[in-house]
Amino acid sequence: MDLRDSALKLLLRPYPSYKPSGVQWMGDVPVHWSTRPLKRWVAMNAEVLPETTTPDREFHYLEIGSVGTGTLVQKPKRLRFGTAPSRARRVVRRGDTIVSTVRTYLKAVYFVEGLPEELVCSTGFAVLTPRNGAAPKYVSYLAQSNAFTDRVTADSVGVAYPGIAETRLGSFHVAVPPFPEQSAIVRYLDHVDRRIRKYIRAKQKLIALLNEQKQAIIHRAVTGQIDVRTGKPYPMYKPSGVPWLGDVPEHWEVRRLKTLLRPVDVRSTTGTEVLLSLRRDHGVVVYSEHFARPAQAATLVGFKLARTGQIVVNRMQANNGLIFCTQLDGLVSPDYSVFDTRTPLDPDFLSGQLRTPTYRTHFRRVAKGLGTGTSGFLRLYDDELLNTPVALPQMGEQQEILRWTRARTATADIQIGQIQRQVEVVREYRTRLVADVVTGKLDVREAAANLPEEIEEADEPEVAEETETPDDQAEDREEGGGVNDA
Repeated sequence: MDLRDSALKLLLRPYPSYKPSGVQWMGDVPVHWSTRPLKRWVAMNAEVLPETTTPDREFHYLEIGSVGTGTLVQKPKRLRFGTAPSRARRVVRRGDTIVSTVRTYLKAVYFVEGLPEELVCSTGFAVLTPRNGAAPKYVSYLAQSNAFTDRVTADSVGVAYPGIAETRLGSFHVAVPPFPEQSAIVRYLDHVDRRIRKYIRAKQKLIALLNEQKQAIIHRAVTGQIDVRTGKPYPMYKPSGVPWLGDVPEHWEVRRLKTLLRPVDVRSTTGTEVLLSLRRDHGVVVYSEHFARPAQAATLVGFKLARTGQIVVNRMQANNGLIFCTQLDGLVSPDYSVFDTRTPLDPDFLSGQLRTPTYRTHFRRVAKGLGTGTSGFLRLYDDELLNTPVALPQMGEQQEILRWTRARTATADIQIGQIQRQVEVVREYRTRLVADVVTGKLDVREAAANLPEEIEEADEPEVAEETETPDDQAEDREEGGGVNDA
Protein backbone atom coordinates (compact mmCIF):
# COMPACT_ATOMS: atom_id res chain seq x y z
CA MET A 1 0.00 0.00 0.00
CA ASP A 2 1.46 3.32 -1.09
CA LEU A 3 1.23 5.57 1.95
CA ARG A 4 2.58 8.46 -0.14
CA ASP A 5 -0.88 8.74 -1.70
CA SER A 6 -2.13 12.26 -0.93
CA ALA A 7 -5.58 11.06 0.14
CA LEU A 8 -4.11 8.60 2.62
CA LYS A 9 -1.68 11.18 4.01
CA LEU A 10 -4.43 13.74 4.55
CA LEU A 11 -5.18 14.05 8.25
CA LEU A 12 -8.79 13.15 8.87
CA ARG A 13 -10.60 15.09 11.56
CA PRO A 14 -13.93 14.78 13.36
CA TYR A 15 -16.93 16.75 12.12
CA PRO A 16 -17.27 20.32 13.45
CA SER A 17 -20.32 19.56 15.58
CA TYR A 18 -22.33 16.60 16.84
CA LYS A 19 -25.71 15.86 18.37
CA PRO A 20 -27.08 12.96 20.45
CA SER A 21 -28.36 10.20 18.20
CA GLY A 22 -31.01 9.14 20.70
CA VAL A 23 -29.70 5.57 20.47
CA GLN A 24 -27.56 4.50 23.41
CA TRP A 25 -25.11 2.25 21.58
CA MET A 26 -24.71 4.67 18.68
CA GLY A 27 -23.69 7.73 20.70
CA ASP A 28 -23.35 11.15 19.08
CA VAL A 29 -23.59 11.67 15.32
CA PRO A 30 -22.75 14.65 13.09
CA VAL A 31 -25.34 17.36 13.55
CA HIS A 32 -26.58 17.22 9.96
CA TRP A 33 -26.98 13.41 9.87
CA SER A 34 -30.29 11.69 10.55
CA THR A 35 -31.06 8.44 12.32
CA ARG A 36 -33.77 6.03 11.24
CA PRO A 37 -34.70 2.34 11.47
CA LEU A 38 -32.93 0.19 8.90
CA LYS A 39 -36.27 -0.96 7.41
CA ARG A 40 -37.20 2.68 6.70
CA TRP A 41 -33.97 3.25 4.79
CA VAL A 42 -33.65 0.03 2.76
CA ALA A 43 -36.01 -2.69 1.56
CA MET A 44 -35.47 -6.10 3.16
CA ASN A 45 -35.92 -9.39 1.32
CA ALA A 46 -37.85 -7.72 -1.45
CA GLU A 47 -37.97 -10.72 -3.80
CA VAL A 48 -38.13 -14.47 -3.23
CA LEU A 49 -38.50 -17.48 -5.51
CA PRO A 50 -42.03 -18.87 -5.11
CA GLU A 51 -42.68 -22.58 -4.68
CA THR A 52 -44.29 -22.53 -8.14
CA THR A 53 -40.90 -21.76 -9.76
CA THR A 54 -40.22 -24.17 -12.62
CA PRO A 55 -37.88 -26.99 -11.48
CA ASP A 56 -35.58 -26.42 -14.48
CA ARG A 57 -34.88 -22.78 -13.66
CA GLU A 58 -31.15 -22.33 -13.10
CA PHE A 59 -29.45 -19.79 -10.88
CA HIS A 60 -26.25 -19.17 -8.94
CA TYR A 61 -26.52 -19.82 -5.22
CA LEU A 62 -24.70 -18.29 -2.25
CA GLU A 63 -24.81 -20.02 1.12
CA ILE A 64 -23.63 -18.83 4.53
CA GLY A 65 -20.28 -20.61 4.32
CA SER A 66 -19.50 -18.90 1.00
CA VAL A 67 -19.37 -15.40 2.46
CA GLY A 68 -16.92 -13.61 4.76
CA THR A 69 -16.96 -9.98 5.86
CA GLY A 70 -16.79 -8.16 2.54
CA THR A 71 -15.31 -11.19 0.76
CA LEU A 72 -16.39 -14.38 -0.96
CA VAL A 73 -14.81 -17.53 0.40
CA GLN A 74 -16.32 -19.63 -2.37
CA LYS A 75 -17.83 -18.79 -5.72
CA PRO A 76 -21.62 -19.16 -6.11
CA LYS A 77 -22.77 -22.64 -7.13
CA ARG A 78 -24.92 -23.13 -10.21
CA LEU A 79 -28.07 -25.07 -9.31
CA ARG A 80 -31.51 -25.93 -10.64
CA PHE A 81 -34.54 -24.98 -8.55
CA GLY A 82 -35.82 -28.55 -8.50
CA THR A 83 -32.66 -29.89 -6.85
CA ALA A 84 -31.64 -26.80 -4.84
CA PRO A 85 -31.89 -26.71 -1.03
CA SER A 86 -35.21 -25.42 0.31
CA ARG A 87 -33.40 -22.39 1.74
CA ALA A 88 -32.26 -21.24 -1.74
CA ARG A 89 -35.05 -18.68 -2.14
CA ARG A 90 -33.95 -15.04 -1.74
CA VAL A 91 -33.29 -13.24 -5.03
CA VAL A 92 -30.28 -10.91 -5.04
CA ARG A 93 -29.72 -8.06 -7.47
CA ARG A 94 -26.61 -6.06 -8.25
CA GLY A 95 -26.26 -3.30 -5.67
CA ASP A 96 -27.83 -5.34 -2.86
CA THR A 97 -26.04 -6.16 0.38
CA ILE A 98 -26.56 -9.55 2.01
CA VAL A 99 -26.21 -9.89 5.79
CA SER A 100 -26.12 -13.22 7.62
CA THR A 101 -28.92 -13.56 10.16
CA VAL A 102 -27.81 -17.00 11.40
CA ARG A 103 -24.43 -17.90 12.83
CA THR A 104 -24.12 -14.14 13.14
CA TYR A 105 -20.77 -14.38 14.90
CA LEU A 106 -19.31 -15.13 11.44
CA LYS A 107 -20.16 -11.55 10.37
CA ALA A 108 -20.93 -12.67 6.82
CA VAL A 109 -21.76 -9.47 4.92
CA TYR A 110 -21.23 -8.95 1.19
CA PHE A 111 -21.93 -6.24 -1.40
CA VAL A 112 -23.15 -7.78 -4.63
CA GLU A 113 -21.48 -6.45 -7.75
CA GLY A 114 -19.83 -8.18 -10.66
CA LEU A 115 -21.43 -11.55 -9.85
CA PRO A 116 -23.43 -13.65 -12.32
CA GLU A 117 -27.03 -12.74 -13.05
CA GLU A 118 -29.78 -14.92 -11.60
CA LEU A 119 -28.25 -14.90 -8.13
CA VAL A 120 -30.08 -16.43 -5.18
CA CYS A 121 -28.95 -16.59 -1.57
CA SER A 122 -29.92 -18.64 1.45
CA THR A 123 -32.79 -17.63 3.69
CA GLY A 124 -30.07 -17.41 6.32
CA PHE A 125 -29.28 -13.99 4.80
CA ALA A 126 -31.23 -10.75 4.88
CA VAL A 127 -31.10 -9.01 1.50
CA LEU A 128 -30.82 -5.22 1.85
CA THR A 129 -31.95 -3.33 -1.26
CA PRO A 130 -31.28 0.44 -1.27
CA ARG A 131 -34.24 2.78 -1.57
CA ASN A 132 -34.09 6.35 -2.86
CA GLY A 133 -31.66 8.30 -0.73
CA ALA A 134 -29.46 5.28 0.01
CA ALA A 135 -26.20 4.86 -1.91
CA PRO A 136 -25.84 1.08 -2.52
CA LYS A 137 -22.16 0.80 -1.58
CA TYR A 138 -22.66 3.00 1.49
CA VAL A 139 -25.28 0.53 2.73
CA SER A 140 -22.67 -2.20 2.40
CA TYR A 141 -19.92 -0.29 4.18
CA LEU A 142 -22.27 0.47 7.06
CA ALA A 143 -23.43 -3.18 7.29
CA GLN A 144 -19.78 -4.36 7.35
CA SER A 145 -18.75 -1.96 10.10
CA ASN A 146 -18.03 -3.29 13.57
CA ALA A 147 -20.69 -1.01 15.04
CA PHE A 148 -23.31 -2.81 12.95
CA THR A 149 -22.04 -6.40 13.03
CA ASP A 150 -21.35 -6.27 16.76
CA ARG A 151 -24.91 -5.10 17.33
CA VAL A 152 -26.27 -7.92 15.19
CA THR A 153 -24.25 -10.45 17.17
CA ALA A 154 -25.24 -8.97 20.52
CA ASP A 155 -28.95 -9.10 19.64
CA SER A 156 -28.85 -12.67 18.31
CA VAL A 157 -30.53 -15.46 20.26
CA GLY A 158 -29.91 -19.18 20.46
CA VAL A 159 -27.07 -21.34 21.71
CA ALA A 160 -26.29 -23.75 18.88
CA TYR A 161 -26.82 -21.38 15.95
CA PRO A 162 -27.40 -17.86 17.19
CA GLY A 163 -29.57 -15.82 14.87
CA ILE A 164 -31.49 -12.59 14.66
CA ALA A 165 -35.08 -12.15 13.48
CA GLU A 166 -35.71 -10.03 10.40
CA THR A 167 -38.03 -7.77 12.41
CA ARG A 168 -35.34 -7.18 15.02
CA LEU A 169 -32.72 -6.41 12.37
CA GLY A 170 -35.08 -4.04 10.60
CA SER A 171 -35.67 -2.11 13.82
CA PHE A 172 -31.97 -1.22 14.20
CA HIS A 173 -31.41 2.51 14.00
CA VAL A 174 -28.61 3.59 11.67
CA ALA A 175 -26.93 6.96 11.16
CA VAL A 176 -27.58 8.29 7.67
CA PRO A 177 -25.69 11.22 6.11
CA PRO A 178 -27.18 13.17 3.19
CA PHE A 179 -27.00 11.29 -0.11
CA PRO A 180 -24.16 13.41 -1.62
CA GLU A 181 -22.12 12.76 1.50
CA GLN A 182 -22.81 9.02 1.29
CA SER A 183 -21.38 9.14 -2.22
CA ALA A 184 -18.30 11.04 -1.01
CA ILE A 185 -17.75 8.47 1.75
CA VAL A 186 -18.03 5.63 -0.76
CA ARG A 187 -15.57 7.38 -3.09
CA TYR A 188 -13.03 7.76 -0.30
CA LEU A 189 -13.42 4.27 1.17
CA ASP A 190 -13.31 2.66 -2.29
CA HIS A 191 -10.09 4.55 -3.01
CA VAL A 192 -8.45 3.31 0.18
CA ASP A 193 -9.92 -0.17 -0.16
CA ARG A 194 -8.52 -0.65 -3.68
CA ARG A 195 -5.04 0.15 -2.44
CA ILE A 196 -5.35 -2.09 0.57
CA ARG A 197 -6.64 -4.98 -1.55
CA LYS A 198 -3.80 -4.52 -4.03
CA TYR A 199 -1.32 -4.57 -1.15
CA ILE A 200 -2.89 -7.71 0.35
CA ARG A 201 -2.96 -9.53 -3.00
CA ALA A 202 0.74 -8.82 -3.48
CA LYS A 203 1.48 -10.18 -0.01
CA GLN A 204 -0.70 -13.25 -0.61
CA LYS A 205 1.17 -14.00 -3.82
CA LEU A 206 4.46 -13.73 -1.94
CA ILE A 207 3.16 -16.12 0.74
CA ALA A 208 2.05 -18.54 -1.99
CA LEU A 209 5.53 -18.38 -3.58
CA LEU A 210 7.23 -19.06 -0.24
CA ASN A 211 4.90 -21.97 0.41
CA GLU A 212 5.65 -23.40 -3.03
CA GLN A 213 9.36 -23.24 -2.22
CA LYS A 214 8.71 -24.96 1.11
CA GLN A 215 6.61 -27.69 -0.48
CA ALA A 216 9.24 -28.34 -3.14
CA ILE A 217 11.86 -28.90 -0.44
CA ILE A 218 9.59 -31.13 1.62
CA HIS A 219 8.36 -33.08 -1.42
CA ARG A 220 11.86 -34.05 -2.55
CA ALA A 221 12.87 -35.17 0.92
CA VAL A 222 9.81 -37.16 2.04
CA THR A 223 9.44 -38.95 -1.31
CA GLY A 224 13.08 -40.01 -1.43
CA GLN A 225 14.18 -37.87 -4.37
CA ILE A 226 17.08 -36.56 -2.29
CA ASP A 227 19.23 -38.05 0.45
CA VAL A 228 19.28 -35.33 3.12
CA ARG A 229 22.62 -36.62 4.43
CA THR A 230 24.42 -35.89 1.16
CA GLY A 231 22.13 -33.42 -0.60
CA LYS A 232 22.13 -35.75 -3.62
CA PRO A 233 19.85 -38.57 -4.86
CA TYR A 234 20.21 -41.91 -3.09
CA PRO A 235 22.81 -44.22 -4.68
CA MET A 236 20.31 -47.00 -5.43
CA TYR A 237 16.59 -47.03 -6.29
CA LYS A 238 14.07 -49.82 -6.93
CA PRO A 239 10.64 -49.99 -8.61
CA SER A 240 7.88 -49.38 -6.08
CA GLY A 241 5.49 -51.61 -8.03
CA VAL A 242 3.07 -48.70 -8.22
CA PRO A 243 3.13 -46.83 -11.57
CA TRP A 244 2.18 -43.41 -10.14
CA LEU A 245 4.67 -43.76 -7.26
CA GLY A 246 7.61 -44.70 -9.48
CA ASP A 247 11.02 -45.70 -8.15
CA VAL A 248 11.88 -45.36 -4.46
CA PRO A 249 15.14 -45.60 -2.51
CA GLU A 250 16.27 -49.22 -2.42
CA HIS A 251 16.18 -49.51 1.38
CA TRP A 252 12.73 -47.89 1.78
CA GLU A 253 9.80 -50.22 2.44
CA VAL A 254 6.59 -50.00 0.38
CA ARG A 255 3.48 -50.69 2.45
CA ARG A 256 -0.24 -50.04 2.34
CA LEU A 257 -1.61 -47.54 4.84
CA LYS A 258 -3.93 -50.18 6.29
CA THR A 259 -0.85 -51.90 7.72
CA LEU A 260 0.33 -48.65 9.31
CA LEU A 261 -2.84 -46.92 10.55
CA ARG A 262 -5.70 -47.98 12.80
CA PRO A 263 -9.03 -46.06 12.65
CA VAL A 264 -10.11 -44.44 15.93
CA ASP A 265 -13.61 -43.15 16.68
CA VAL A 266 -13.99 -41.68 20.16
CA ARG A 267 -16.71 -39.04 20.57
CA SER A 268 -17.04 -36.11 22.94
CA THR A 269 -19.81 -36.46 25.49
CA THR A 270 -19.53 -32.87 26.77
CA GLY A 271 -18.54 -30.76 23.77
CA THR A 272 -16.31 -28.69 26.05
CA GLU A 273 -13.01 -29.57 24.38
CA VAL A 274 -11.42 -27.04 22.04
CA LEU A 275 -12.19 -27.38 18.35
CA LEU A 276 -9.22 -27.97 16.04
CA SER A 277 -8.98 -26.79 12.47
CA LEU A 278 -6.30 -26.59 9.84
CA ARG A 279 -5.11 -24.23 7.14
CA ARG A 280 -5.54 -25.39 3.58
CA ASP A 281 -2.46 -26.96 1.96
CA HIS A 282 -0.23 -26.47 5.00
CA GLY A 283 -1.58 -28.99 7.50
CA VAL A 284 -1.23 -26.47 10.31
CA VAL A 285 -3.38 -27.15 13.37
CA VAL A 286 -5.00 -24.06 14.87
CA TYR A 287 -7.69 -23.33 17.41
CA SER A 288 -11.09 -22.22 16.14
CA GLU A 289 -11.94 -18.78 17.51
CA HIS A 290 -15.69 -19.20 17.31
CA PHE A 291 -16.25 -22.63 18.80
CA ALA A 292 -13.90 -22.10 21.72
CA ARG A 293 -16.68 -19.91 23.13
CA PRO A 294 -18.87 -21.48 25.84
CA ALA A 295 -22.00 -20.29 24.00
CA GLN A 296 -21.28 -22.65 21.12
CA ALA A 297 -19.79 -25.51 23.12
CA ALA A 298 -22.99 -27.55 23.22
CA THR A 299 -22.91 -28.00 19.45
CA LEU A 300 -19.69 -30.02 19.71
CA VAL A 301 -21.22 -33.00 21.52
CA GLY A 302 -20.62 -36.04 19.30
CA PHE A 303 -17.59 -34.54 17.57
CA LYS A 304 -14.54 -36.79 17.36
CA LEU A 305 -11.75 -36.58 19.91
CA ALA A 306 -8.27 -36.24 18.39
CA ARG A 307 -5.15 -36.64 20.51
CA THR A 308 -1.66 -35.28 20.01
CA GLY A 309 0.24 -37.42 17.51
CA GLN A 310 -2.82 -38.87 15.78
CA ILE A 311 -3.38 -38.44 12.05
CA VAL A 312 -6.59 -36.67 11.03
CA VAL A 313 -8.00 -36.59 7.50
CA ASN A 314 -10.72 -34.31 6.17
CA ARG A 315 -12.26 -36.84 3.81
CA MET A 316 -13.94 -34.13 1.75
CA GLN A 317 -10.66 -32.19 1.33
CA ALA A 318 -7.94 -34.85 1.29
CA ASN A 319 -7.33 -34.04 -2.38
CA ASN A 320 -6.47 -30.50 -1.24
CA GLY A 321 -3.88 -31.66 1.26
CA LEU A 322 -6.00 -31.56 4.42
CA ILE A 323 -4.24 -34.41 6.15
CA PHE A 324 -2.36 -33.59 9.30
CA CYS A 325 -0.74 -34.84 12.46
CA THR A 326 -2.30 -33.22 15.51
CA GLN A 327 -0.02 -31.24 17.79
CA LEU A 328 -2.89 -30.51 20.18
CA ASP A 329 -5.69 -32.40 21.89
CA GLY A 330 -9.15 -31.35 20.76
CA LEU A 331 -12.18 -32.05 18.59
CA VAL A 332 -12.68 -32.49 14.86
CA SER A 333 -15.77 -32.95 12.71
CA PRO A 334 -17.57 -36.32 12.87
CA ASP A 335 -16.96 -36.44 9.11
CA TYR A 336 -13.19 -36.51 9.58
CA SER A 337 -11.19 -39.72 9.94
CA VAL A 338 -8.86 -40.16 12.91
CA PHE A 339 -6.03 -42.74 12.99
CA ASP A 340 -3.46 -44.12 15.41
CA THR A 341 -0.24 -45.64 14.08
CA ARG A 342 0.03 -49.42 14.29
CA THR A 343 3.83 -49.61 14.01
CA PRO A 344 6.81 -47.40 14.93
CA LEU A 345 6.24 -44.46 12.61
CA ASP A 346 6.63 -40.71 12.78
CA PRO A 347 3.11 -39.39 12.02
CA ASP A 348 4.54 -36.00 11.01
CA PHE A 349 6.61 -37.70 8.31
CA LEU A 350 3.65 -39.70 7.02
CA SER A 351 1.21 -36.78 7.00
CA GLY A 352 3.80 -34.63 5.22
CA GLN A 353 4.23 -37.30 2.57
CA LEU A 354 0.47 -37.63 2.07
CA ARG A 355 0.16 -33.86 1.48
CA THR A 356 2.62 -33.85 -1.42
CA PRO A 357 1.34 -33.27 -4.99
CA THR A 358 1.96 -36.95 -5.84
CA TYR A 359 -0.53 -38.13 -3.24
CA ARG A 360 -3.01 -35.31 -3.74
CA THR A 361 -3.21 -36.29 -7.43
CA HIS A 362 -3.74 -39.92 -6.44
CA PHE A 363 -6.49 -39.01 -3.96
CA ARG A 364 -8.32 -37.05 -6.66
CA ARG A 365 -8.27 -40.15 -8.87
CA VAL A 366 -9.74 -42.49 -6.26
CA ALA A 367 -12.12 -40.07 -4.52
CA LYS A 368 -15.86 -40.31 -5.15
CA GLY A 369 -18.37 -37.52 -5.69
CA LEU A 370 -19.60 -34.79 -8.00
CA GLY A 371 -16.56 -32.55 -7.81
CA THR A 372 -13.90 -32.13 -10.44
CA GLY A 373 -10.32 -30.90 -10.39
CA THR A 374 -9.49 -29.67 -6.89
CA SER A 375 -13.13 -29.38 -5.84
CA GLY A 376 -13.86 -29.96 -2.18
CA PHE A 377 -16.88 -32.13 -3.02
CA LEU A 378 -14.85 -35.26 -3.64
CA ARG A 379 -15.08 -37.74 -0.78
CA LEU A 380 -12.08 -39.94 -0.04
CA TYR A 381 -13.47 -43.02 1.67
CA ASP A 382 -11.40 -44.78 4.30
CA ASP A 383 -11.04 -47.98 2.28
CA GLU A 384 -9.44 -46.09 -0.61
CA LEU A 385 -7.26 -44.10 1.76
CA LEU A 386 -6.07 -47.18 3.65
CA ASN A 387 -5.34 -49.03 0.40
CA THR A 388 -2.89 -46.28 -0.60
CA PRO A 389 0.76 -47.43 -0.86
CA VAL A 390 3.54 -45.42 0.77
CA ALA A 391 7.32 -45.78 0.78
CA LEU A 392 8.99 -45.28 4.15
CA PRO A 393 12.52 -45.36 5.55
CA GLN A 394 13.21 -46.55 9.07
CA MET A 395 12.07 -44.36 11.99
CA GLY A 396 15.51 -42.83 12.56
CA GLU A 397 15.78 -41.70 8.95
CA GLN A 398 12.22 -40.34 9.00
CA GLN A 399 13.12 -38.11 11.93
CA GLU A 400 16.39 -37.08 10.30
CA ILE A 401 14.47 -36.05 7.17
CA LEU A 402 12.02 -34.04 9.27
CA ARG A 403 14.84 -32.21 11.06
CA TRP A 404 16.41 -31.40 7.70
CA THR A 405 13.19 -30.08 6.13
CA ARG A 406 12.38 -27.97 9.19
CA ALA A 407 15.84 -26.42 9.12
CA ARG A 408 15.61 -25.73 5.37
CA THR A 409 12.14 -24.18 5.62
CA ALA A 410 12.59 -22.23 8.87
CA THR A 411 13.49 -18.97 7.12
CA ALA A 412 10.45 -19.20 4.87
CA ASP A 413 8.25 -19.87 7.92
CA ILE A 414 9.58 -16.74 9.61
CA GLN A 415 9.02 -14.66 6.47
CA ILE A 416 5.49 -16.00 6.06
CA GLY A 417 4.68 -15.17 9.68
CA GLN A 418 5.98 -11.63 9.27
CA ILE A 419 3.98 -11.09 6.08
CA GLN A 420 0.82 -12.48 7.66
CA ARG A 421 1.20 -10.05 10.56
CA GLN A 422 1.66 -7.16 8.12
CA VAL A 423 -1.53 -8.17 6.30
CA GLU A 424 -3.42 -8.45 9.59
CA VAL A 425 -2.34 -4.94 10.62
CA VAL A 426 -3.55 -3.51 7.31
CA ARG A 427 -6.87 -5.36 7.58
CA GLU A 428 -7.35 -4.02 11.10
CA TYR A 429 -6.62 -0.50 9.84
CA ARG A 430 -9.27 -0.90 7.14
CA THR A 431 -11.81 -2.22 9.66
CA ARG A 432 -11.24 0.69 12.06
CA LEU A 433 -11.32 3.24 9.24
CA VAL A 434 -14.64 1.99 7.85
CA ALA A 435 -16.19 1.95 11.32
CA ASP A 436 -15.01 5.48 12.12
CA VAL A 437 -16.17 6.90 8.79
CA VAL A 438 -19.66 5.37 8.58
CA THR A 439 -20.44 6.28 12.20
CA GLY A 440 -19.38 9.89 11.67
CA LYS A 441 -16.29 9.82 13.85
CA LEU A 442 -14.14 11.02 10.94
CA ASP A 443 -14.98 13.54 8.20
CA VAL A 444 -13.70 12.42 4.78
CA ARG A 445 -15.48 15.01 2.62
CA GLU A 446 -12.33 17.04 1.93
CA ALA A 447 -10.25 13.94 1.29
CA ALA A 448 -12.86 12.59 -1.15
CA ALA A 449 -13.00 15.91 -3.01
CA ASN A 450 -9.20 15.89 -3.44
CA LEU A 451 -8.98 12.39 -4.88
CA PRO A 452 -7.63 12.10 -8.41
CA GLU A 453 -9.82 10.71 -11.16
CA GLU A 454 -9.08 7.03 -11.52
CA ILE A 455 -9.62 4.59 -14.34
CA GLU A 456 -11.84 1.80 -13.07
CA GLU A 457 -10.01 -1.50 -13.10
CA ALA A 458 -11.47 -4.97 -12.79
CA ASP A 459 -10.95 -5.72 -9.13
CA GLU A 460 -9.97 -9.20 -8.05
CA PRO A 461 -11.81 -10.25 -4.89
CA GLU A 462 -9.66 -10.52 -1.83
CA VAL A 463 -9.62 -14.05 -0.50
CA ALA A 464 -8.76 -14.47 3.13
CA GLU A 465 -6.43 -17.31 4.04
CA GLU A 466 -8.74 -20.28 4.19
CA THR A 467 -9.06 -22.21 7.38
CA GLU A 468 -11.12 -25.37 7.44
CA THR A 469 -13.33 -26.00 10.45
CA PRO A 470 -16.12 -28.52 10.79
CA ASP A 471 -18.63 -25.71 11.12
CA ASP A 472 -17.61 -24.25 7.77
CA GLN A 473 -18.96 -27.46 6.25
CA ALA A 474 -22.28 -27.35 8.11
CA GLU A 475 -24.26 -25.95 5.22
CA ASP A 476 -27.51 -27.53 6.34
CA ARG A 477 -27.16 -26.36 9.92
CA GLU A 478 -27.93 -22.74 9.14
CA GLU A 479 -31.58 -23.72 9.42
CA GLY A 480 -31.18 -26.40 12.03
CA GLY A 481 -30.61 -29.36 9.70
CA GLY A 482 -28.02 -32.09 9.95
CA VAL A 483 -24.31 -31.87 9.29
CA ASN A 484 -23.34 -31.64 5.65
CA ASP A 485 -19.67 -32.23 5.01
CA ALA A 486 -19.61 -30.36 1.72
